Amino acid sequence: MRLKGIRGEGGAVRLVASTGGKGGTGKSTFAVLYALSLSKKGRKVLLCDCDVECPNDHLLLGVKLQKGKFIYRDFPRLNAEKCVRCGLCSKACKENAIFWVKGKPPMIFDELCSGCGACWTVCPQKAIEREKKPVGEIFETRVDRNLWLITGMSKPGISETGPVVRDVKKRALELAEDVGVDILIVDTAPGTHCNVIQALLGCDKAYVVTEPTPLGAHDASLILELLKIMGISSEIVLNKADVGKESVIEEIAESYGVRITVKIPYSEELVRAYSEGRLGRMVNLL
Repeated sequence: MRLKGIRGEGGAVRLVASTGGKGGTGKSTFAVLYALSLSKKGRKVLLCDCDVECPNDHLLLGVKLQKGKFIYRDFPRLNAEKCVRCGLCSKACKENAIFWVKGKPPMIFDELCSGCGACWTVCPQKAIEREKKPVGEIFETRVDRNLWLITGMSKPGISETGPVVRDVKKRALELAEDVGVDILIVDTAPGTHCNVIQALLGCDKAYVVTEPTPLGAHDASLILELLKIMGISSEIVLNKADVGKESVIEEIAESYGVRITVKIPYSEELVRAYSEGRLGRMVNLL
């Protein structure tokens, strides 16, 4: 079945996600091929790489990242002069990022902190102050006349990347409106954790990219269950469709009432194009 990118109701930008419970199934490959296919047909497309801990869409497209902008988040900083060593900040921290010994000032470990703000909220002396620190970057890259790329990249060691994904997606929506794109393709991280959920929020549809293996079926069922809970319609993209046992994915699709929309056969040419960052020559697969 041929895929189409269209604007949503009232001319609003339509958000479509490429996701998958398991890493390595080809969700980024599909996202890039989908974006290139639509752009070559004259559609205006924005591809948003929300796999902020390991973004690679720019590598698959063979382009260099442009126009980087830092993302900042508030982190706690102890004002020792105000601190009365009560330990309430440590007790409130669910990430165990604050170590406290009775009678001594607390120690804050930024690498464990999620920036939730519980510590400065409960401190009666306002001894926990806020300090803005960079947690990632957003890159805006013009790929061709009809295709734009937004890339999110978190700073190494950041424990919670959901807020980074949120800011990356917010900027993608702003750019999509500014340039008048038809469709915004969100390439999520693998899995079903917080930053995947953040990337999926607001999406009209999700393509679940999987492979015909027992592990592929297991993890596809996890992401399909999440999409069901979130109320996002979904379809399945079966990558390496001729390798393994297709029936294991057909059973999952039937149980969730979704279609297998696209089947991509295993191809050494595709693998080579992937490794060389030249997926543009494989757009005929969709």
